[in-house]
Parts: sequence; structure tokens; C-alpha cells
Amino acid sequence: MKRTFMITILLCAVLQVFAQQKVIRLDTKDLSLIMTVTENNELLFQHFGNKITEDAPFIKKKSYRRADYGTDPQMYSTAGGRNFREPALRITHANGDLNTELIYIAHQQLTFKDKNVNQTVVKLKDKSNRLYVNLIFKTFQKENVITQNVEIKNEEDKEIVLHNYYSTYLPIKANGYYLNSFNGSWAREMFLEETKLTHGIKSIESKKNVRTTHTENPSFLLSLNAPLNENYGEVIAGALAWSGNYKLNFELDEFNVLNISAGINPYASQYHLKPHNIFFTPDMVLTYSNTGAGGASRNLHDWARNYQIYDPMTIRPTLLNSWEGAYFKFDEKTLTDMMDSAADMGLEMFVLDDGWFGNNYPRNGTSAGLGDWQVNKAKLPRGINYLANYAVKKGLKFGIWLEPEMVNPQSDIAKKHPDWIVKNRGGEATTMRQQWLLDLSNPQVQDFVFSVFDETMKLSPDISYIKWDANRHVEAPGSTFLSADKQSHFWIEYVRGLYKVYERIRQKYPKVIVQACSSGGGRVEYGALKYHQEIWTSDNTDVLSRVFIQYGTNLIYPALVSGSHVSAVPNHQTNLVTPLKFRFDMAMTGRLGMELQPKDMSTHDQEFAKMAIANYKQIRDIVMYGDLYRINSPYDGTGFYSLMYADKKKKRAVVFGFCINYQGRTLTPKFRLNGLDPNKNYRLKELNVTKSNFWGDEETFSGKYLINEGINPQLQKVFDSGVYSIEEIEDGKPSKNNEDPCDAEGK
Repeated sequence: MKRTFMITILLCAVLQVFAQQKVIRLDTKDLSLIMTVTENNELLFQHFGNKITEDAPFIKKKSYRRADYGTDPQMYSTAGGRNFREPALRITHANGDLNTELIYIAHQQLTFKDKNVNQTVVKLKDKSNRLYVNLIFKTFQKENVITQNVEIKNEEDKEIVLHNYYSTYLPIKANGYYLNSFNGSWAREMFLEETKLTHGIKSIESKKNVRTTHTENPSFLLSLNAPLNENYGEVIAGALAWSGNYKLNFELDEFNVLNISAGINPYASQYHLKPHNIFFTPDMVLTYSNTGAGGASRNLHDWARNYQIYDPMTIRPTLLNSWEGAYFKFDEKTLTDMMDSAADMGLEMFVLDDGWFGNNYPRNGTSAGLGDWQVNKAKLPRGINYLANYAVKKGLKFGIWLEPEMVNPQSDIAKKHPDWIVKNRGGEATTMRQQWLLDLSNPQVQDFVFSVFDETMKLSPDISYIKWDANRHVEAPGSTFLSADKQSHFWIEYVRGLYKVYERIRQKYPKVIVQACSSGGGRVEYGALKYHQEIWTSDNTDVLSRVFIQYGTNLIYPALVSGSHVSAVPNHQTNLVTPLKFRFDMAMTGRLGMELQPKDMSTHDQEFAKMAIANYKQIRDIVMYGDLYRINSPYDGTGFYSLMYADKKKKRAVVFGFCINYQGRTLTPKFRLNGLDPNKNYRLKELNVTKSNFWGDEETFSGKYLINEGINPQLQKVFDSGVYSIEEIEDGKPSKNNEDPCDAEGK
């Protein structure tokens, strides 16, 4: 009887503990992120991966970790208590306390009007201080994406100092971890490399604040248990939506738990948060796939097109950009002749690049005029409106280049406002690319940068595109606007200032297309894409370089935003000579453009360009909005690069294949077209040729054949390439006429 009584008491005690514990789950169609609240009100991480609908096992789940080895995996780790790993949050409190221990208070879950999006707010409080932290999660059901950011509120008597303030913390448990991240430099951005993580911390970071994605990118693909595979295996992918300094940490601890923390880089950026103020971190975007890198990419692409990229449904027009065709040496006739050629070839826009402004300090090179945004009267006596009107009369849209965040020392604006320049306090401003950087933490500078955009748009009602460049990063930082004790705020306030300008621009000019160009690939991230329709992936237009640059870019960012141009040969960056067809076929895998002097093209090449541009318009909607299936990676050693875009209903697709190494007489590719429907029949037609180099001009195949056996085009010589349009056949006829669904107005 006594034993039964004791068992009953123990059982009641256990049930009471279970009753006190809570499970907080975030679910999408196929994904779950699960947290639990312990009897001590600790918020612990439990699961991120395939969807799990059971709660009870997570309540009963036993921890074998000894207390002196540190806390169980926290959902948002802090400096203090028993946490010995890199903290997501580190604070010096108003009373000097260095410890922060967060406990659970409550959580709220709601569904937006868009039933596809749910929000969960988990409210936490420090045990000893009046510090409040809200973890804010949004789940995107169909896209299998979860975003997280954090609100930090100071209710203490005096200001507190934030040292670490990451957007997310994710402890992952697997048998092995293979980190795929991106590296490079100017003209070789987004090169992929894989690292098997060992114990300790691997960090990806930028301290440049502008051009912050040139050498690294705030994104990753983490393959669990085995190296990254396109179609198989578990993959976690993440990307930070922030246009300044960032840091992503991957810390493998003694328990073989990989602790991922990501957000604003704490480097030289301690932030003084006043009482009753809130600090907001940027969004970290996360997804999970059990179908390899391909599934993770498609999740991110769908989310980006549906929720992050500015104005996603406006078609990105084909264009001719003046830069490599004219550089700074042009007059009106140079430009109008280029417009004539662009219209003749079927392009839809002409973009006037650098060199159109400056009078006291004419912009005839990179050393002068930047910041003086008046039309250069010597070059363009009839102004921008004349050129824009000329373009419109030729059936083209008109775009123009700006670099509003920087100035040359040799400019009127730099001499008038030396207090606007970023420089070491008490020191001299440093030049890079013969430029100075304006201090966007200063509201007066924000007004100036907005006015540059605004006044440029007023030059002509026919301007519909702005190429926004930013050609240097931050060095020797310092702000004359910020007080001496707030200099560490500069890194954050610069980006906030930039976003304030963007907001004003988008409020006044919601329809203008604005490309994010920062020496090419310096702003390839989702923070900028909230305001931009597209990015310039690299200043390197060499087609072989672009194989790797665009492959890496499109692992995270969709083709919808990827500007990709056909340029002259020998290429101006690499001196490589490649066939025009190879250059066009590659440029068609993104937003097609041209960057050369058309008058230097032969009649034959101009006729080919006209054909290729017309073909691109037939398949553009699939490239922009279709699902990406990578068939061969340029890194896999086969010497081939191939990819396919398929529409959501798998009725239409387009395949691109490239030979990037000599194959000899014996080797041909085998492109298995995973992503089609095995129960459909398809017609395949080769584009950008007068006569097909494949089996015939048009061939029909079952989906099962194309998926399991694939196609074997004769791509054996280096720089051989092929583009293949695929359509479902219903009752012996293609299911849809291939016509560009968007007219010249981009509607």
C-alpha cells in the first residue's frame, strides 16, 4: 500500500512537470521547427527538419547533459548562466551585469490575411533585469520557409550596451556537417566551396558595410551527414536580409551539436540602447529540404518571388547597356546609333551608364564629377529628355546610371559639404577608386541621396529604369553626425539610412525598375532585394566566368533578379574569345541583356542576335518564374554545365547545356531532366539554331524517358552549347502556344 502511494505521488509529480512544460511548434507544408518550455521556463530548441505532428515525445524527451557541461540547446542563447557557446545575445546591463538569462513568459500565434503566412511571437524576459526579448517567427506554408528576427526592449533605468544581437540561433544535431558557402572578389563573385565542419567555430562575415557581398555572401547551404547533392539528402539553407556587415557562425561543440548564429556583425558595433527603446534585428531566412540542394533552392526562390523581391510580377526587359560599348567616350550620336541597333535587334530598353553628368568637373573618367548630377552639356547638349524621347520613339524604354552614395573629391558637392564624408574623426578621408563615401547616418545626406534619384527622374518622364551603383566600401569609418560615444552605431545607422532613402523612393516611384549594382555583385542579398527588382551579379561579363558566378548566385537567389549580358570578344575582363551563340545561350539563363557596341558586330552576328532575342522572349516567363533544376554542376568534373527551368504545372520547360571543357571525340553528355512529369508527353525543339544539332528539328518523348534516360546532345567541343524548348503534347499538339505573356510595357 505504501509503495503504491509513493508511486502515485511520483506519477503525479511527473505529470505536473509535463503539464508545466509546453511545446511551441512552427509548421509549414513539409517542415517543422519545434521548441519546448521546461518546468524552469527555459526555452529549448528541439527540432528543425521534416514535419513532425506529435508533441508528446518532445515533452518526454530526456536530456543526458550534465549541468556543468552547460545548458541544453537554447532557442536563443545568451551570455551568462551555464551557456559556454557563442551567444546570440550578449549585453552589458545598466547595473554593469554581464549575465543575461532569458526565461519564457508567453507566446502568441496568429494567421495573416494571407492564409499562407503565420506569425509566432515568443516573449522572453531576463531573470534579473528588466530586459525583454521577443523572438518573431513567420512561417510560409507552401514555400517551406521560416524567417526569424528579434526585438530587444530595454526597460532598465539606464541605457544598456548590446554586444551580440544575432537574428537567429539554431542548434542542429547530425552525424556530420558539410558547409557550402560563397567566396570571391571583384569579377569572381559567388564561387562555391564546401567545408566539412570540425570542432570549433567557422565564421562567414563581412566588415565592408558597402559592397558587402563581393567577397562573401550572407547565405549558406548546410548538408547533413553527407556532402551536398543536388537531388538527395538533407539540406538546411539560410540567407540574411541585411545590406551591411554580417556574421554567420557555425560552432561545432563537444556534444557534436552544430550551433548556428547569424545576423548583424558585432564587429566594432556595440549598440547603446536607451531606456524604453527597442532594437530590431533583420530577418534571417531559413528552409529545409530532404531532396538536396535543388529542393532548398526552389523553396528560397518561391519565397523570394512571392514575398521579398520588389515588384516580382513586372517582367524584366531585355536591354542594351552602354558601358562596355562606349565607356566614358560618347556623344548624342553614339547613343542614338546604339538605340537604333538595339531596336533593330528586338531589345526592349537602352540604359545610359556612367559619364553623362558634371560640368565644372566633367565626368570623363573615374576621377572627377561624381556627386555633381547635372547633365554634361558638352556631351549631351539637348539633355537626357532628348535621349529618352528618342528611345521611346524607337519602341525602347530608357534607363540611366546613378551612384548617389559616393562622390569624387573633385566635385562641387564634396567641396561644399566636407562634413558629409565618412572619415576617421580628426583624420583625413581615405580615397578608394578616387571616391569618398557619403555618411548615410546623417539625415541631410539621406535627403541629398533621395534628391539625386528624384532630380534624375525629373530629367525626363520617359525614364523607367535606374542602375544604382556603389563602387567602394567603408574604410577608416567615422561620422561627424554621430556623437563621439555613438561612433560604433555608424555601421548600423548607415544601412538604416539607406533603407530610409529606399522607402522614400519606393513611395514616390513604385514602378521604376531599380537594379542593385555595387561594383557588380556587392549587394547580392535579400535586404536590398526588398527594394530592387534585380541585381547585377558581376562586372565580369565573360561567359565562362559567368557559368560559376550565376551558378552560385542562383543557388540562393532566383533567375528573376539576375542580370546577365552578352558582351564583346575578346572579353574586356578576361580577354577570352568565345562564340556568340555560347554567350547568348548563357545570358538567356537570367535576365538577358547586351553590353557591347552593336556597330562592331557583323551583319551575321546581328541577325543571330535578333533570332536569339526573339527566342528568349518565348521562354522568358519560364526562366523568370519557373522551378530551377540543376542537371550538371560546373564543379562536378564532367566538363558540362546544364540546367532546366520548368513551369509549375510541368507543361513547359527550357533546358540549357554547355560544354566548358574539351571532351574529345568519345564523350557526350547525358542530361536527365528531373523536374518533368513522368506521365506527360513532350515535344523538344532546339533554339538559337537554323538547323537542330540534336536528333531532329522537333522530337517527341515521354516524360519517363526524359527523366530516366535523358537527352544526349552533341556538345563535345569547348564552348559548344544548346538551348532546348520543351512543351507538353496533348492530342498531338503542344499544350500552349509559346508567346511571351508580357507585353512591352511589362504588364
